[in-house]
Amino acid sequence: MDPIASLRPHVTVVFAISADGKIGDDQRSRARFGTKVDRRHLEEQVAQVDGVLMGAGTLRSEGTAMRVFDSALIEQRQQQGLPPQPAQIIASPSGNISSELKFFSQKCPHWLLTLPNNVEKWQSQPGFDQVRSFSVEPQDPEDSLPSPTIDWPSTLGKLKKDGIHRLAVLGGGTIVAALLAVDAIDEWHLTVCPQIVGGQNAPTPVDGETGLSADKALRFDLKSATTVGHEVFLHYVRTTRDANSPEASV
Repeated sequence: MDPIASLRPHVTVVFAISADGKIGDDQRSRARFGTKVDRRHLEEQVAQVDGVLMGAGTLRSEGTAMRVFDSALIEQRQQQGLPPQPAQIIASPSGNISSELKFFSQKCPHWLLTLPNNVEKWQSQPGFDQVRSFSVEPQDPEDSLPSPTIDWPSTLGKLKKDGIHRLAVLGGGTIVAALLAVDAIDEWHLTVCPQIVGGQNAPTPVDGETGLSADKALRFDLKSATTVGHEVFLHYVRTTRDANSPEASV
């Protein structure tokens, strides 16, 4: 096992995407591409993890948690010594989340991951069961308008110490881009749906401002490809990388 990967949760990205690789429309609205089969597939992935990670934008768009509903899957979790529901972890540097969202009335553990200066605010009001802070990288004192940079490897390490050994990332693309940039993704479950969205503003699964060059692109191995109806379920796993490989230096 990669010694660095062992210090953080096992991270799986789960997305339904259009045939042209979008996770939303040109207005950057959350799109529901998948069928009931894809919804079941998503629930099965969620049932296997300790925590579900979503950005605040995804939460605002969906308004709800991604819980396990199937009684057999809940029983399976309990037999494994897990709570009925995984922790729903919302990543929001600003901490600007409406307490009126349906999310807060749903029966599951509610966690917030935010910048350190927002922790006290949420600890002093109802809503989240656990409030954790991002680790941030040191800032340049000469920067007149410093913008905190999230240290994801350290933050993921904190989550593992808090009992999150397996983590499913359900959105959005900006979080996935940040995790990919530090080589912190182990698996991908992508459901390719029979829609074409188009538009340069439509978000993709990896939606950062900058990407990787072709020679530094991280590779994943295709473990399975299954077609159900008009949807294709792709499962990619992390390619083994040694310390001297170009991919290991990203």
